[in-house]
Amino acid sequence: MIQVNDLTKTYPGGVRALDGISFSVGDGEIFALLGPNGAGKSTTVRILTTLSTPDGGSASVAGHDVVREAGAVRRSIGSVAQSSGVDLLATGRENLELQARIFRLPPAERTRRVEELLELFGLAEAAARKVKTYSGGMKRRLDVAMGLIHRPRVLFLDEPTTGLDPESRAAMWREVRRLATGGLTILLTTHYLEEADELAGRVAIVDRGRIVAEGEPERLKAELRGDQVTVELEEPGRAAEALGLLEGLDGLHEVMADGGRIFAQAEGGARRIPTVVSTLEGAGLAVAQIALSRPSLDDVYLHATGHAWSEESEAAAGAGPARRRSPWGS
Repeated sequence: MIQVNDLTKTYPGGVRALDGISFSVGDGEIFALLGPNGAGKSTTVRILTTLSTPDGGSASVAGHDVVREAGAVRRSIGSVAQSSGVDLLATGRENLELQARIFRLPPAERTRRVEELLELFGLAEAAARKVKTYSGGMKRRLDVAMGLIHRPRVLFLDEPTTGLDPESRAAMWREVRRLATGGLTILLTTHYLEEADELAGRVAIVDRGRIVAEGEPERLKAELRGDQVTVELEEPGRAAEALGLLEGLDGLHEVMADGGRIFAQAEGGARRIPTVVSTLEGAGLAVAQIALSRPSLDDVYLHATGHAWSEESEAAAGAGPARRRSPWGS
């Protein structure tokens, strides 16, 4: 349903937003582009929804080329942007009716579809109220309803739960799952790790305009052998020294440093912790904290990129953290 081949995009000033992204999304699949802010997710969506053109590569949605057949793509898709597109001074019903008119739905069908979506998204009782009185979760549900007014084949959700409270976020997750059961193809972008893990059948992790890992979340996590060990030093400036010590320990692999923290994969992690602590403290490196966890998408990102999941890491792209071999060769 979505095919992306080697997309590139550079903005004025030499900002390389996309650096050869490729992926595909099947019919009826929920696919997530996962990455920190600034990774290139929204640029990809803008190209796929015909709001921007690539510098190189190609892409098609619902069988239509996004550049040569932009009109056909727009008729096949629904799009929910990061920023709400609702008219705050209109009612919920008026917002949906305007959207239906834009897509030229016949009057009888327009009325049926508007009422259907108001019921479907739990907005019927608030339909006559101005949207400025809606909660954040209600506004977001109205955004999604507007994107579905013309029964698209593909729905793009760009950071659909940003700014929502936990209860509203959980409600939006339920809506996305329900839509997918009806056969709708959904591509969502998110910087929430748990959101991608919860919703997507497959994820593509994006870092600095490149896809560094792709696949089913559980498979990606399973490829990281053993437990994740995270060490924080009382003297973060000595991380490189600690890195050298831990690289030589039996049972540890994929050892890397990011800032003042050391990360490693460990076979039988609980058994390795005393050795890790004694090795570091024997060399005069005091351990402030040590943690053990099962692999998560956060760890997948760390081992694919060499740096931890944080906007600070993205902003400091030029600094180049200490890194070791990634299992994806990135």
